[in-house]
Amino acid sequence: MGAGLKLVCTDCGTTNRVPADRLGAGAKCGTCGTKLVPGKPVDLDFATLQKCIRGDDLPLLVDFWAAWCGPCRMMGPQFAQAAQILAPNVRLAKVDTQSNPDATVRYDIRGIPLLILFSRGRELARLSGARPAADIVTFVRQHVGQTA
Repeated sequence: MGAGLKLVCTDCGTTNRVPADRLGAGAKCGTCGTKLVPGKPVDLDFATLQKCIRGDDLPLLVDFWAAWCGPCRMMGPQFAQAAQILAPNVRLAKVDTQSNPDATVRYDIRGIPLLILFSRGRELARLSGARPAADIVTFVRQHVGQTA
């Protein structure tokens, strides 16, 4: 059995410990049963985002977007495709800046879509503008390694 990783459930906010070698086996939250690494982007509110940034041992790539933004909507399927490629080594999430203005202020977001990569409580890198899945995957791998 591999080392344990801490992951915050994006549904109920509970911190779970998961053996690293079991990430790809559909690990679920011990409290609510939600998949911890679903292989698709999850929608987060500001409070849950903060908890995931501080508590996760896996890198977290966040797409800051809004429903009224055409490039954001165009990038949505590409972001979902990148999530499938990067799972189970990276979690991907979406934060609606319209519904979560605190996130916009906290992360000094001046334009969307904006991707921010977090790891173990810190911001690693940013990538602005709509991107194809291959560019998103390359961006993540440049900053967290090829295993992502």
